[in-house]
Amino acid sequence: MATIGFADDAHPAQGHKPDGVEANNSTVNDSVHQHKPRRAMTDRSISSEDNNDGIYNMRDVTRTFSRATSKGRSSNWNWKRGNNEPEDDDPGIQRSGDFRQKEVFHGRLLLWLSYQSVGAIYGDIGTSPLYVYSSTFKGPPSYDDLVGVLSIVIWSLTLMVTVKYVLVILRADNNGEGGTFSTYSLLSRYVNITNRDPREASLIQMKRFNTGDLEGTGGKIRRGLEHSKLAKELLKIIGVLAVSMVMSDGVLTPAQSVLGAVQGLNVVVPSISNATVVGTTAGILILLFLIQPLGTSKLATAFAPIIIIWLLFNSCFGIYNLAKYDHSVLVAFNPGHAFEYLIRNKNDGWKSLGGVLLAFTGVEALFADLGAFSMRAIQISWLCFTFPCLLLAYIGQAAYISQNPAAYSNPFFNSVPNGWVTPSLIIAILAAIVASQAIITATFQLLAQTMKLSYFPQVKVVHTSKIFHGQLYVPLVNWLLMIGTVLVAAIYNNTTSLGNAYGVCVMFVTFFDTCMVSLAAMFVWRISPFIVFFPWIIIACLDGAYLSAALVKVPDGAWFTLTLSGILTALFILWRFGKEQQWAAEAVDRFPTTHFVKKQQDGSLQLTPAYGGASISPVKGFGIFFDKDGTTIPPVFSQFIIKLVAAPEVMVLFHLRPLETPSVRPEERYNVSRLAVPNCYRLVVRHGYSDVVISPDLAQLIHDQIQAYIIRDNKTPHLISGVGVAGHDKSKEEEKENALDAMSATGFEKTTPHSTFEESSDNAPQVTFRNTAQSNPIGVPPQSTSSALAKLEEAYNHQVLYIIGKSQLIVAPGGGIFRQVLLHAWLWIRENTRTKIASLKIPMDRVFEVGFVKDI
Repeated sequence: MATIGFADDAHPAQGHKPDGVEANNSTVNDSVHQHKPRRAMTDRSISSEDNNDGIYNMRDVTRTFSRATSKGRSSNWNWKRGNNEPEDDDPGIQRSGDFRQKEVFHGRLLLWLSYQSVGAIYGDIGTSPLYVYSSTFKGPPSYDDLVGVLSIVIWSLTLMVTVKYVLVILRADNNGEGGTFSTYSLLSRYVNITNRDPREASLIQMKRFNTGDLEGTGGKIRRGLEHSKLAKELLKIIGVLAVSMVMSDGVLTPAQSVLGAVQGLNVVVPSISNATVVGTTAGILILLFLIQPLGTSKLATAFAPIIIIWLLFNSCFGIYNLAKYDHSVLVAFNPGHAFEYLIRNKNDGWKSLGGVLLAFTGVEALFADLGAFSMRAIQISWLCFTFPCLLLAYIGQAAYISQNPAAYSNPFFNSVPNGWVTPSLIIAILAAIVASQAIITATFQLLAQTMKLSYFPQVKVVHTSKIFHGQLYVPLVNWLLMIGTVLVAAIYNNTTSLGNAYGVCVMFVTFFDTCMVSLAAMFVWRISPFIVFFPWIIIACLDGAYLSAALVKVPDGAWFTLTLSGILTALFILWRFGKEQQWAAEAVDRFPTTHFVKKQQDGSLQLTPAYGGASISPVKGFGIFFDKDGTTIPPVFSQFIIKLVAAPEVMVLFHLRPLETPSVRPEERYNVSRLAVPNCYRLVVRHGYSDVVISPDLAQLIHDQIQAYIIRDNKTPHLISGVGVAGHDKSKEEEKENALDAMSATGFEKTTPHSTFEESSDNAPQVTFRNTAQSNPIGVPPQSTSSALAKLEEAYNHQVLYIIGKSQLIVAPGGGIFRQVLLHAWLWIRENTRTKIASLKIPMDRVFEVGFVKDI
């Protein structure tokens, strides 16, 4: 592998504005309601190279990053093409099918997904009957207090879970993804509240409504949000903080549930030591995380019977106790008993809400797990099974406690009918162990969302199902969670201490969800703010009551989760801050080929006057430039030509476009277009998460696609994707034969283009090209098929070079000590999380790395 580095910028010195470049400040166009594709080479910006030209960066984007003027930096530059200058072809980077689509399931698949959701989502909220009453009461309760607490539990499950989450908040998904951060992402598609990575925007469908399409007050509120820096930052922090808090619970919940399950063995073996309990807990936790690579679908299918049996036990015991002991507790369905309890007990009643809220902890994971399942599956499993079972469980326990007040200390086991204690203990332990699956799955989902919006470095994300596309597994997070939960279990070593740390983050997240979804109701669903306000204030008061009661636990242990979530939030914000500085530094390098290269009369290339005007020396060979963006020219391409004053005979800008689907059909995988520079092409490869693209014969794949494009582009220019203007369809076999015949006519041996995708058996040259009135870039004379093919074959047979860019960022002086410290910390994280070139499955002796330095 050869490496070459450049210390200066690829563009002219600051302050020098070449012809055709004009300053531009981005503004919000209030009339735009949907992001539309634009001519990529003239209007769109590109980001510089990161992570080895982004070969494995699976989060490419589209919208121009609006660069704010800062100290020592000028505004963002956009290239403006002159009247007689050639133009690069539209790369065809944006198609409606590229956007993430919400999966909709019916029939057996929907029932199967509903079944899985029981095992993966309801373990946490489903095991709450083990400890709600014991956590709420400090002593044997009176009948009135018991009915009052039962009324609060019933209406909390009804309002906080059923109405708020299952019926309303689940509808605020971002193309099927759930969680507070996904709602923030949804808002950012309808309200201009965030800057986007220029590599990511093309995969995001913007849908900002016209102001006139919103209710009058809603339009004014949106305008205020878009013009308030404080409001934008506040929404960003809320979204990130919610993710951090769910992840903090992801460390706490498995330790709490498994430790509690193992401590349940004291019922059978009273002499069991605390060291044995902690050691057994650690072993179970390690095993739980070791099986996570099996995937959400397999684990949920395996865990579902445990949770189903557990909930059936609870409902059956509830019916039994209700019929045998005291059915009068059914008066708790009257919410007046809840208010009477709070009024009667005053401060103690308010504090007891900290125990009642345990009845619906896990609801935050229910929303975050939406991407792994679906809204309808969760609604079916909750409304038709889990909700009725839990109501019966709490009512039955209350009926038993009303006759046996001392039973509140262990409500579930004390209320179990005679002869059922042992099987109940076994299923309770198993249910408590798998209860943590909900928060583990939610953590995987949320971290994947943060990576999409550049709040976390790109780490490996594994899609574990070809049917349910949203089911993910993140190896790094899995092992970090495992270490964290084992340490927490060992340090706290009892459920009482862990319980004090539980609940605060849950209530913060539910309050954040209430606020985010209220904004979505105004700007996405276009509901009048006056209609939104009243349900918002009711639910927000409920959230506030529970949150204030939970905050009492902060000195006793809740400080741990708050501290951990604060650290994670700082990490997310730091990474986002550094990425925004990087985008700003790279914005000036986004320009088309005609900005720095022009063709001379004799057909040779030379640099434009802005870059010295020197003639460019041709280098024999086939140069493949890895392109992270896919819209404008990657800096590795301009750096190579400008600094070496040389260019390969045939050049291809190779861009991988990942789609959130298992596989892309062969006829939709490849898109080839020409650039204004002769013998320079762009190849966009769309692929799914199960497709294999980078392989040792990658050069052969690229060569074959360019070859097929040249033949089809020159031989049949009236065709677009194989369909004639006259309307008759050309079969794949006919296209293939014509291509091979054309190759024979030019004196080349027939070779069948092939694909390196493992799942494809179609060997036809599948190429889509953009062609309307003419197929060549504007101002570039067409080449004959034979000469273009001859040039391609000559270059390919001589040598193949994989040219990869690697940007090195350094902190520019000035800006204050705090900014310097933040950027140095970000650069350290960036350097230690970048994809290494050696991990690419291509011949290293053909790799040429171009390094360049930029100030941030």
